[in-house]
Amino acid sequence: MKKVTGMGGAFFKAKNPKELAAWYEKHLGIPFDGNVYTSFKWKDDSPDGQTVLSFFEADSDYFAPSKSAFMLNLRVADLDALLAELKSEGVEIVGEPQSFDYGKFGWIVDPEGNKIELWEPIDTGFD
Repeated sequence: MKKVTGMGGAFFKAKNPKELAAWYEKHLGIPFDGNVYTSFKWKDDSPDGQTVLSFFEADSDYFAPSKSAFMLNLRVADLDALLAELKSEGVEIVGEPQSFDYGKFGWIVDPEGNKIELWEPIDTGFD
């Protein structure tokens, strides 16, 4: 069974997400265009591939129960099967999976208490 198929994104808490995004744009040339997130398009055969860099408010509870200031988002091939396998292995599952028009999401916590978002995107070219 395929598990992780790539990096979906990296998420960081920030005291001022807009200012931090502007700093990255100014000093590192990453185009945020006034947003707190940006996407890096993949240069492969698929037009759907991308990796996201996004900043969250410092007091966001989206990373809970983790106390970490970051969260990884990992692309997966079959979220439901992977969550079932991880649960059987004793991995802590956080909340219930959610589905949106751009994919399904589930969350786990690693041994150090870091929350990891698992994302099964709705796109092609990543089977």
